[in-house]
Amino acid sequence: MSGRIMPLELIDKCIGSRLWIIMKGDKELVGTLRGFDDCVNIVLEDVVEYEIDEDGTKHKIELEQILLNGNSVALLVPGGSPEN
Repeated sequence: MSGRIMPLELIDKCIGSRLWIIMKGDKELVGTLRGFDDCVNIVLEDVVEYEIDEDGTKHKIELEQILLNGNSVALLVPGGSPEN
């Protein structure tokens, strides 16, 4: 398996970096990855949460820290941002 990287290894390399996380539903978050477990439950710091209304309006909420349930995560984008 040389040259291959497993998903949890890739997430581990992102610790300390900014992540854009798209959740199942209408939420997106950007924050600094502090840790995760085998179920991909995620701890983020310096978080900006974006919630999208039915009419397409984005609401921005700033949080100091958050714990995300791995079952609710749809996509992880290292270094990304919904504002780009």
